[in-house]
Amino acid sequence: MAELLPAYLIVGADELKRDAAVRRLRSRVPQDLADFNLDELDAHAIEEPDQLISSVQTLPFGADFRLVIVDGAEGLAKPVSEAVVAYLKDPNPQCVLCLVAEKLAKNTRLYKAVAKVGPHSVIDCAPLKRWELPPYVVKLAGKHGLSMDASAAQELVERVGESTVALDNQISTLAELVGASGRITLADVEANVAQVAEVSPWAFADAVCERNAPRAMELLGLMKAPSLVFLHSVLVGRLRELICAKSLDARGAANSLAHELGRQSWQVKNHVRWARAFGMDELVALLAQAAECERALKGSADSDTALTRFVLAMASPRAARVSRDVR
Repeated sequence: MAELLPAYLIVGADELKRDAAVRRLRSRVPQDLADFNLDELDAHAIEEPDQLISSVQTLPFGADFRLVIVDGAEGLAKPVSEAVVAYLKDPNPQCVLCLVAEKLAKNTRLYKAVAKVGPHSVIDCAPLKRWELPPYVVKLAGKHGLSMDASAAQELVERVGESTVALDNQISTLAELVGASGRITLADVEANVAQVAEVSPWAFADAVCERNAPRAMELLGLMKAPSLVFLHSVLVGRLRELICAKSLDARGAANSLAHELGRQSWQVKNHVRWARAFGMDELVALLAQAAECERALKGSADSDTALTRFVLAMASPRAARVSRDVR
């Protein structure tokens, strides 16, 4: 078992990661001696430096070390924070101080003091990027003994949001529902998980580019007083990107798309696949329709209808649109 440092800073907005890191440290304290060797404090409740310093200077009872956990460390009063900085210059070797913070700037004296304790004294719990969450959710499901495909994980993120704690809790609930099958499907998520996260314009645009008209209209309806002009601008931007992707793909140069658009590769990872669902003539025609929609948005009382027509034109598969036109 690795030797513990005299202090750690567990910092980052990912609550599930923070909880897991704290849990690992807490598990090192013998349970039968936890009343003597585990002290958990709320930073906002520490009024005087001595409240904290006396705790970390206390020797362990019947164990190798004592653990002091301070939650919300970014909220430590200045005198208390400075007392911790001074303490860390010569810390009690038989105590581990664990500071837990959602955020703490690297240029603060407290952060720097903990960082000097050792090469692994700062445990980074920064949140995952939005695009990294679906694969992470698949792994979370695996920890619950379940399998889950990418589409179900993506839908769960769209409905629940980016809180890893909320995602983990929802997987636990779904685990009880799917029972012996051991598999969470897209249908399970759609049937049992409510839309609680604010719908982002980018998720809406993704559904449009996927040519999933029902989902695109559902997300549009779930948005709270969206700016129609802004949503239109997002879709027009996507159209232009799809035209670029379509053109590069035709020339066998799809790998240069991120460079040509000035984006990171993860930001355009689906563009070529999306573009292949459109004809080039169709994309150009949609740009013309976008111009008509823009005029309607800025000069018509029925802007909702104008945007809806444009969304359906862009999101509906081409065959479905031709069928409607014929009728």
